[in-house]
Amino acid sequence: MTASTRFLTATALCAFGLSSAVQAESFRWASTTDPQTMDAHAANVAPVTSFLNNVYEGLVRRDQDMNIEPSLATGWAPLEGEQTGWRFTLREGVTFHGGEDFTADDVLFSYERAASEQSDVRSWFSPVTEVRVVDDFTVDFITAAPNPLFPESIANWMILDRGWTEENGADVPARDEEKFTTRNANGTGPFILTARDPGVEIRLAPNPDWWDTADHNITEAVFNPIENPATGLAALLSGEIDMLSPIPIRDVARLRETDGIRTYEGIEARVIMLGFGHNKDSLSFSEETIDVNPFQDVRVRRAVMQAINVEAINTVLMSGMAQPASQLQPEGLSGYSEVHAARPDFDEDAAKALMAEAGYGDGFTFGLRCTNDRYLNDEAVCQAITGMLQRVGLDARLETIPVRNYWTELREGNFDVFLLGWSPGTFDAEHPIRFLAATPDGVRGTWNFGGYSNARIDELLPLIQQELNAEKRQAMLDEVAEILQDEVAYVPLYTEPLAWAAREGIDLVQRPDNFFMLRWVTVD
Repeated sequence: MTASTRFLTATALCAFGLSSAVQAESFRWASTTDPQTMDAHAANVAPVTSFLNNVYEGLVRRDQDMNIEPSLATGWAPLEGEQTGWRFTLREGVTFHGGEDFTADDVLFSYERAASEQSDVRSWFSPVTEVRVVDDFTVDFITAAPNPLFPESIANWMILDRGWTEENGADVPARDEEKFTTRNANGTGPFILTARDPGVEIRLAPNPDWWDTADHNITEAVFNPIENPATGLAALLSGEIDMLSPIPIRDVARLRETDGIRTYEGIEARVIMLGFGHNKDSLSFSEETIDVNPFQDVRVRRAVMQAINVEAINTVLMSGMAQPASQLQPEGLSGYSEVHAARPDFDEDAAKALMAEAGYGDGFTFGLRCTNDRYLNDEAVCQAITGMLQRVGLDARLETIPVRNYWTELREGNFDVFLLGWSPGTFDAEHPIRFLAATPDGVRGTWNFGGYSNARIDELLPLIQQELNAEKRQAMLDEVAEILQDEVAYVPLYTEPLAWAAREGIDLVQRPDNFFMLRWVTVD
């Protein structure tokens, strides 16, 4: 059976209903950000990873409460003997959407692809030295040292079929160019990609041969990116779409009282922060001639932190739904440093004194880069920050751009200061250290756009990754948190709120990672 035939069969079967006792329905939803690619290894960004978790699967996955559970692997255990690592026992009888059998060779291929230089998820496999196929349904991941977090660290790693991918010329991912996998997908997950028009619409049909039991009752799922939040809200209220994520924060209170609408609210496991060009010897966007980069002076970075009134941003722009942040991960996650939970007070006078002490009492201009369609009220937040910084002599030249262009600009160093949001995929403090604080080396620090570097953090990271004693591990995480705060490596601002809305009759699950899973949606 060909892939196209299977897609038609899937749609036809869905028309007659699913195994669920609930009557099947179509479902249409919208968000402000269009997934930039259907390639599971080309973009390590939440809009892509969240969407593709409906199509592709990994060895493990997270349940509704964010716990790790079996997916394409039925079990895993640490290796015994001289080798360190993990053995995964694979699920038998699984087929890809195109009809291909899932085997250990697909796991090996997906590892080689995801760990390649072209991959944007390469850092996930930095502890791995080798992957060995034991038999068709057993795979060993050899790690350089004991790595207790490894199974959780690959919860969003997705498995591709070797034959399909190679036959279509996509044996390596493409982050900055288009390949077959940019617009097409062939996973094992609960939904099949049937059509994609980038920036306009994506269509999915349920997978009738999915190995798991379907909890949803959807016959077809249609996604439409709607960049303008007001337009998206109007579409929800008019019934054109069934669900909108996110909803404008300013409208949350009104929607709570709107007949026919249900809001879903919470706190996302994502810290919004400012980053600096630590490795830039001069400013790229200053209107003055400055031979040095003032942001290489910790006093200037601390002035930025104390000049920003996070409480005011929360009250005015987030309706009080956000939480001020002091670290690169939210409070309550594994490894959070309770001894460094305090955040410096907003203090304009202290910020001005720091600027004067650093030799910039008259201030200077610089470039601030922000998204305008990625995070809640991101453009408005950056406009507010610009005004606050100007009051202490930090005169930002703000430029906001769509997220589809943003990461390329940051990777090319086109910023002096930038906005970033980070959600740790493992729900552990090691994750942002590895991606944001480790010295960039092509494997670690892959999202450390400003090139921040600290030898002690680089020394501690592998020890944190392998330490089994909880107290010893936390002591090292506390030390890293202290270094990051003392050096003001980043300016953590707040933990972002979650705000979704759906029409009555829609039942869904809102997870704190802001991933939207169609397999838990029912439509009355």
